[in-house]
Amino acid sequence: MIRCIAIDDEPLALQQLVAYIHKVTFLELVAQCQSAIEARQVLEKETVDAIFCDINMPDLNGMDFVKSLAVPPLVVFTTAYAEYAVEGFKVNAVDYLLKPFGLQEFLRAANRLKERLKPSVVDSESASDVLFLKTEYRIVKVAISDIRYVEAMSEYLKVYLRTSTKPIITLLSMKKMEEHLPSNFMRIHRSYIINLSEIKEVNKCRVVMDENTYLPIGDMYKEAFMRFLDDRFLGK
Repeated sequence: MIRCIAIDDEPLALQQLVAYIHKVTFLELVAQCQSAIEARQVLEKETVDAIFCDINMPDLNGMDFVKSLAVPPLVVFTTAYAEYAVEGFKVNAVDYLLKPFGLQEFLRAANRLKERLKPSVVDSESASDVLFLKTEYRIVKVAISDIRYVEAMSEYLKVYLRTSTKPIITLLSMKKMEEHLPSNFMRIHRSYIINLSEIKEVNKCRVVMDENTYLPIGDMYKEAFMRFLDDRFLGK
């Protein structure tokens, strides 16, 4: 089942959207909301796979609402204004429904959601190859091979991925994360765990992950890290 939320400030439009959701066997309506602010409150408590979201709403419009989410669920935008279509796809919307839309158009969007969420034949990691991290209101699956490095931030961790420009922020300790990462990950500082295969360069007391990312090597972790380098060093 695809757990979803319907969001529209117009009662009749919301009623129609809810009716369509109930007609699709693989959709489960978690909540119906008349504002983005109300939807945000639901998302803080519920795990949701997708949202059907109107764009033109007071206080906080649908587009800005989706952009404000660190890890948004899949999105189908609904609106009476065709000019929003291009902007909608810029935020990686699955589909865009122009009001008034019928059941067939809605089914097209629902099936696109289903295809997007369906496990790929290629994406066949075993349970030991993935982690599940809670971020905001969602639990997301992360392939361990996709992790570049982890940064501690008070009680939270920032998990930086190859496939995303934004890190996943999760309430977790470094010790707990270390316990669940394989041997190709190493803690090089009290605030950093790195994927050793992602190292581009070691410069003095810093590890260069890319042209914009320089991570310090802490004194407490320096000896183990230097042993790792020595084992693979081919120079004199």
